[in-house]
Amino acid sequence: MQADFRAPRRRTRVHEDFEAPLPVSRIPEERTHYRAELINQHVLVCHPDHIQKIHNQGYFGKGVLSRARPEHSISDQWEQHQGLFLPVISQSRYKELLKWAESALSAQGLDEEVVNQTLIKLMNPVEMEDLRREVGGGKEEEKKTDVEVVGSDGGLCNYVNRLGTESEAEPEAKRSCRSDPLDLIPHHDPDPSLDQVSDSSSDPGSDSSSDSEPDPGLSVPGPGFVLVVSESETGGAREVRRSPLSLSEYLQLSLEEAFFLVYSLGCLSVYLHQEPLSIIQLWRKFRSLHPDFISSYAAYHHFRSKGWVPKGGGGAKYGVDLMLYRKGPPFYHASYSVVVEQADEAFRGSTLRPFSWRSLAALSRITANVSKELMLCYIIRPADLSEAELDSPVCLSRLKVQEVIVSRWVSSRERSEQEDI
Repeated sequence: MQADFRAPRRRTRVHEDFEAPLPVSRIPEERTHYRAELINQHVLVCHPDHIQKIHNQGYFGKGVLSRARPEHSISDQWEQHQGLFLPVISQSRYKELLKWAESALSAQGLDEEVVNQTLIKLMNPVEMEDLRREVGGGKEEEKKTDVEVVGSDGGLCNYVNRLGTESEAEPEAKRSCRSDPLDLIPHHDPDPSLDQVSDSSSDPGSDSSSDSEPDPGLSVPGPGFVLVVSESETGGAREVRRSPLSLSEYLQLSLEEAFFLVYSLGCLSVYLHQEPLSIIQLWRKFRSLHPDFISSYAAYHHFRSKGWVPKGGGGAKYGVDLMLYRKGPPFYHASYSVVVEQADEAFRGSTLRPFSWRSLAALSRITANVSKELMLCYIIRPADLSEAELDSPVCLSRLKVQEVIVSRWVSSRERSEQEDI
């Protein structure tokens, strides 16, 4: 029986334009090459320009601090203060960040005196003259602007290294301190050999019409500063202080997304301990991290090649492996909920997810209630496919994909249709 195709539901509010997915050019020399790091079994893109391009052109990955789009900032509200744009946070929020900073420093083995001195100096207001001197120091002024943007992407540890304390624990503090105390992910400087994307590119999803909320991506590198608004005084006194923490937003790619960008599009390099991994090395590494990687990647590759945007993170709340979007999540709701299965040519073999009739009916009902269709995607392996062949992505050419749409039969609806006839 042929399944009826349902047109995807368009979102009512779309705040961005569609960009051509990667790669933009068919000529390899004209493609922009991006870099990712394999850290703690996760593939992370750390360079801000690479993050925006990879996500906006194909909607690969999600922000580690955001729901989907990597746009997290220490504050959603920005304000102009004496010619500088600064993120605004409340006094209570600033005290909460100080407690986190204290816990992070103590966990690194610093003695109590150094921690207390650090917190005291962090709480001291920063004079605007010192702020402008520190932000603009050592940089050539190529053009004069009326408003400068001061980011909050610096952190506690950059400031600790400049305290100049004479404590015996200072050298140890400098060695053990990280730019992001809340995260074990090190901050990587961009590789100068990589093609850099222009800094003037902006996030199409951001609202550029607001003068009081500049794009955090325009932040000046260096120590972070925030505008702390007092909650006790009338009118809300404002003081510029250093940001206690650096909450760096990275783009996290699934293993399937990362391998697709490396193997199929050739626009990404994945590094492990500062060394790039070859395609074979990456294939074997991902197989060791995810035993069913071959089946999951074959399904991902299949749907991407058909023009869909598969997302794995959203499928968890619906009990499936993938959600399929037309163009991308900002434009349409997901059309299909996909369960990936593997089988031999006779559709036999151990299933990845054993279904009972009850669990399958429940999954079908959940999918119908959220206006989607349930699809079973079978990855069919030939009987003569050896383990040696599975050790290389060349085996993908021998796999077959079979799609099955599961629909729920409703007797009352069937009766009414028959009566109309």
